[in-house]
Amino acid sequence: MATQTESAAQGLEFHLGLYRKMVLIRRFEELVQALFLRGEVYGTTHLCSGQEAVSVGVASALREDDRVACTYRGHGHLLARGLEPEALLGELLGRVTGVNGGRSGSMNMVDHDHGVIGCFGIVGGSIAAATGAALSLKGSGNVATAFFGDGATNQAYFFECLNFAKVLTLPVLFVCENNGYGEYTPTDAVTAGKITARAEAMEVPAVAVDGMDVWTTREASLDAVERVRSGAGPVFVEARTYRFVGHSRSDPGKYRPPGELEEWQQRDPLLVAERRLTEEFGASADQLRGIVEDVERELTEVEEAALATPFPAPQIFSEFKE
Repeated sequence: MATQTESAAQGLEFHLGLYRKMVLIRRFEELVQALFLRGEVYGTTHLCSGQEAVSVGVASALREDDRVACTYRGHGHLLARGLEPEALLGELLGRVTGVNGGRSGSMNMVDHDHGVIGCFGIVGGSIAAATGAALSLKGSGNVATAFFGDGATNQAYFFECLNFAKVLTLPVLFVCENNGYGEYTPTDAVTAGKITARAEAMEVPAVAVDGMDVWTTREASLDAVERVRSGAGPVFVEARTYRFVGHSRSDPGKYRPPGELEEWQQRDPLLVAERRLTEEFGASADQLRGIVEDVERELTEVEEAALATPFPAPQIFSEFKE
């Protein structure tokens, strides 16, 4: 639960802002899926529906001049960091107005204006990138954050980088988005022991949080970031969450046990936020409905604008010079 201190320090507008970002991410991902089915999105896509509280909760604890490395499931991370949805959608549609000029696609975006050093298709690549960024940030007061999935904790990147970060006392926050599956394989089937114990074995402080609650995630992130920023070295956060969609565009998720998805949907981050906003922060149903309608209007305009913009001009590169 949100602490009394935070509730007093932050007004209702702030808390509604967290909710709006989660609604924006959810509706954006739904729009991407619809556009993909219409043949407008080229290449593959990996949606983060259900995991919104993690990206928003962590991002709310960071500063604008901090650095973030994302996974290939990075749309939510980018929006949580402040990237305009039109620039993000333009990139997914391969349009010239995209954040990388329409040339990176869904998995490889970079947004230096908002501190995003990259989205990485290689499992665990974000861990190495953030650790490298932290090496350059040491002593600056800035923090590098790595988002990665539970499957990445079985990669060499994970162990090597946590060891490196601990030995050199690097300012890096490791955030594991444990959604219970490494692509199509249940985490428990391939991962021994508690994930947090892997960090603790290297004496990296670790905590597991409810990644379906944006305030719980934010509180843990605030504590972790404060420690990292103080120069105490890396911290590990395991956010236990769930994706409501398949691994990628062509995955119907039939490997899930019957009833599992429906059980997790009872803890939908948006529903959790709506309950807490009304019961703890005094928000009205009209305010929440107004936010959803405002986001939907915004994304309708974003879709129209993105589809109306041109594709980038072809570029031909050759190793041979005339």
